Amino acid sequence: MAGLVTALRFQKHAADRVNVYLDERFALGLPAVEAAKLRVGQYLSDADVARLRAVDAEQQAYDRAVRLLGYRPRSQVEIRQRLAAAEVEPAMIEAVVQRLADEGYLNDEDFARFWVENRERFRPRSPQALRQELRRKGVADDAISAAVADLDPVASACEAGRPRARRLAALPDRDPVTFRRQLAEFLLRRGFDHDAVRAAVLRLQAEVGDALTG
Repeated sequence: MAGLVTALRFQKHAADRVNVYLDERFALGLPAVEAAKLRVGQYLSDADVARLRAVDAEQQAYDRAVRLLGYRPRSQVEIRQRLAAAEVEPAMIEAVVQRLADEGYLNDEDFARFWVENRERFRPRSPQALRQELRRKGVADDAISAAVADLDPVASACEAGRPRARRLAALPDRDPVTFRRQLAEFLLRRGFDHDAVRAAVLRLQAEVGDALTG
């Protein structure tokens, strides 16, 4: 759609975007920073229009990715998957991912650390379970290993099991044997290994102490 630029108008509901009119007809929308490079009376060839549309599409894909990252950090694979689901072209996805990485917004090592710290704070998991979660998100093994290196499995198991231990101990006539068995089963389902579970159960039993009978 070649033609002369006859108007450049800011969009009513998006102050950072500009509508470009060629020969008095709407042709395309552009980010304001790109539209600033145009001038009324300038001739745009079909190739120029195609290039500008590609620039706009990439910027919109980039903006979509930034919005996703605004909710929480994400891995590169997660961003690729979300952009692919939005039908962004593969080459454009790679360009956006590279741009985000270059700008420091997308870093799998930082994401892995965030994920582990968030889990430890709100929903503790075993190192093995965290490894599986991060692998599903496409994080490389070396980044995962660095993120979980300082975890104390017993401390994590205690954090994960403490609310359950208190609930179990509050049940009427709850004897120590049943308490230990049910708490151990809970922690094993959360992915903790037997050694960590055994140590955590004993520690948590000592914490609830007198609440148990028998």
